[in-house]
Amino acid sequence: MTNKIPLLIDTDPGVDDALAILMALNEESVQVVGLTIAAGNVGLNHTVNNALKLLDVCGREDVPVFAGCAEPFVFPSVDAADVHGADGFGDTGYDKSTRKAEDEHAALAIIRLSHEHANELTFVALGPLTNVALALKLDPTLPSRIKRFIVMGGAVTGHGNITHAAEFNIHFDPEAAHVVFSGFPMTEVVDWEATVAHGLPHDEIDQWCLQNSERAKFYNSISRKTRDWARGLRGDKDWHSADSLAMMAVLEPSSVTKSEDRPLVIETQGAHARGTTLVDWNRQTGKPDNARIVLDIDRNAFYDRVKRALGAG
Repeated sequence: MTNKIPLLIDTDPGVDDALAILMALNEESVQVVGLTIAAGNVGLNHTVNNALKLLDVCGREDVPVFAGCAEPFVFPSVDAADVHGADGFGDTGYDKSTRKAEDEHAALAIIRLSHEHANELTFVALGPLTNVALALKLDPTLPSRIKRFIVMGGAVTGHGNITHAAEFNIHFDPEAAHVVFSGFPMTEVVDWEATVAHGLPHDEIDQWCLQNSERAKFYNSISRKTRDWARGLRGDKDWHSADSLAMMAVLEPSSVTKSEDRPLVIETQGAHARGTTLVDWNRQTGKPDNARIVLDIDRNAFYDRVKRALGAG
């Protein structure tokens, strides 16, 4: 028997997904029971390869990888290769893992693992919600077996990063997001606006990535493109790593210093608002609260966990 918290990560690696996964693998209180992989930042073939490689770098071949949905539920969407590189890992040309993903589809793995770890499983979704939505459609009782469900996604006051109103993960597959937020009675949400409020200073992340550890060396190489893009093209003072902030809330719930429970719905229509997360801040609709929106996280604790994940602390 183990006292570790079982943690399932649905992800589309992606540079910031990689940092979040490094944080999880570095945490002794959790057991990562699987990575379920979707398309999002780049195509599914790349996101699966990236997950397998990252596990190799960390010496964690014990963690299974499950390939999932290669495209959104209904409409095609644009990936984020311009930010993360065509392969999602900075186009470094790394040697691929010799491992392969499991034969089981990600959605089926989600359902199975929810039974194997019933009422104990922490489930975090770091990418588009396609796999999670498919699992819900196959088994609507899924939420009843999940202890905590955390989503990195949304822009809760409409300050998006992929459109002026929508955040990338939700906008990539709004129909899936609608299914998920309608199906789970309570979802903890770490959105893009929280990410912007909790940036990682460029100079510091640069130093952390120069540590003499395999994790830091690999992460430095795969993240250089997106860090340079953020510093140069956007002129950002800080580098914003949305998925690692969400993972911080997962691994250390006490680090969340401010949150608000509200009703939240996903806009799937509209020429300008598709993919928007609409929060009923004044509770005017009378609908029950279904989202716990993270507004503030202890920055020092966040920085410390990122440093330790890279071997710098």
